[in-house]
Amino acid sequence: MSRLFINDKATLVHDAIDGILYSNKHNNLVRLDVDPQIRIVTRNDWHHDKVAIISGGGSGHEPAHVGFIGKGMLTAAVCGDVFASPSVDAVLNAIVHVTGEKGCLVIVKNYTGDRLNFGLACEKAKKMGLNVEMVIVDDDISIPDNLKPRGIAGTLFVHKVAGNAAEQGASLNVVKKAAQGAIDATASIGLALTSCSLPGEESTQRIAEGKAELGLGIHGEPGIKTIDVTCCRDLVMIMVDKLKQSFSAPDIKIAVMINNLGGVSPLEMSLICKDIVESELKNNIELVVGPAPFMTAIDMKGFSISVIELTGDHAQALCAPVEVDAWVEAIPLRPLNVIKKDKVSINFAFEASENAQVASIVKTVTLALINAEKELNRLDTLVGDGDTGSTFSAGARQVLAELNAGNLPLNDTGALLNVIGEQLATVMGGSSGVLFSIFFTAAGHHYQQHGDTVQALQAGLQQMMQYGGAKPGDRTMIDAMYPAFIAWKNEGFEAAIVAAKIGAESTATMVEAKAGRSSYLNSESLKGVKDPGSVAVELVFDAFNV
Repeated sequence: MSRLFINDKATLVHDAIDGILYSNKHNNLVRLDVDPQIRIVTRNDWHHDKVAIISGGGSGHEPAHVGFIGKGMLTAAVCGDVFASPSVDAVLNAIVHVTGEKGCLVIVKNYTGDRLNFGLACEKAKKMGLNVEMVIVDDDISIPDNLKPRGIAGTLFVHKVAGNAAEQGASLNVVKKAAQGAIDATASIGLALTSCSLPGEESTQRIAEGKAELGLGIHGEPGIKTIDVTCCRDLVMIMVDKLKQSFSAPDIKIAVMINNLGGVSPLEMSLICKDIVESELKNNIELVVGPAPFMTAIDMKGFSISVIELTGDHAQALCAPVEVDAWVEAIPLRPLNVIKKDKVSINFAFEASENAQVASIVKTVTLALINAEKELNRLDTLVGDGDTGSTFSAGARQVLAELNAGNLPLNDTGALLNVIGEQLATVMGGSSGVLFSIFFTAAGHHYQQHGDTVQALQAGLQQMMQYGGAKPGDRTMIDAMYPAFIAWKNEGFEAAIVAAKIGAESTATMVEAKAGRSSYLNSESLKGVKDPGSVAVELVFDAFNV
């Protein structure tokens, strides 16, 4: 089954272009209706008074190339089918439409189909009397000593430099020279965890779990090397090392473009940005562009790094304003802004103390939750976001660490409950940490007033229910806690163990959750699966069943 949203494979590119036109924020794009097989997008504010800049190629690299049409960059883009070069006729029609007396520069990525089709179109345009030149971008440095390097995301640097020269009214020769200078100064390399999906085709992944391909192409071509995935910083370091080998001088100043190949989350791209900026490039970087999707490979989970040496007027050209949708303003590399402030908190004053019996209880509870981490996560993947076990065990590990360090007031139950509440609010995170902090804090306060453990726990549960909004029957941990505390108060702890188990099991028959992430799921997803939180409560009580 396809992993892509499509209507008809045959009209996908055409439909996508129309979607871009509908949403174009500058309202400066128009699609030429020349022929059903020809897809040309151009500026609607073009006056033929400057050198025209044309680029294009196969689709599937959006926002390239249509997203870079506008004042200061491209004049027009010619779009082929997905990963297929546009026809000679399509390119020729684009050239004829936009070329005025000052001529036209065609910017092509170094792939055989693009070189041939764009090249032949240029020759035909010359025969028609048009002043046309072509440059070929070959920025991919992943393959050592490659005689025909591919053109990848660094092409956008070339668009920007050439477009700036054209916007300033330069001649075709000057614009071409600027473009070639950018090509010579640009280097790029990519890396991905998965290849890309293709419209209308079954999804297959050749890259094994835990592996990454270095230097793979923007059409899903295999990389030059498969490497183990350790951490992001290590992957960036490998790429940076190869980029630095391409520098004309060790201390050359550069602009770096951080490109999302299509399937990387914004969270990950921000991490990648940090690792790049803090890498061995940090003393070279003067300008940063991105992170953003500039030239993608549909949904490939990967990224590329492009650098351009800031010789000549490259810095000025990259910072010049444009009227395009997809270019991201180049910004100077700035220091990390961090303000040191004292933490504001209300710390509960206590003295650590020893109590062997209480220590044994704390250890039993925490180990039960730590040992249940994988099982609780497994259950939560069925009805939630898969982290219940990790969240509970994080809190348990913190409390256990404090126990082992002798930092708990074990001989003062009220203080102990309060301290645990503070610890859980800090380490558990999210709503779970706050709910348990409310539970233990309220229980501690009640115990200090009344000295009854079970009543204190019930009081804590009551406050948890009030603030959290859940109640018995809502398919949460409360379905195990509530009956367990009642049974404990009325019949003793052995009855509480049984009640917790029955309460947890009851959640498997509840086909509607009224609180937590499970409340967003349908009844079929919930049927037969116990609530992970209630299972955690069950396991804690059962740990004392000896």
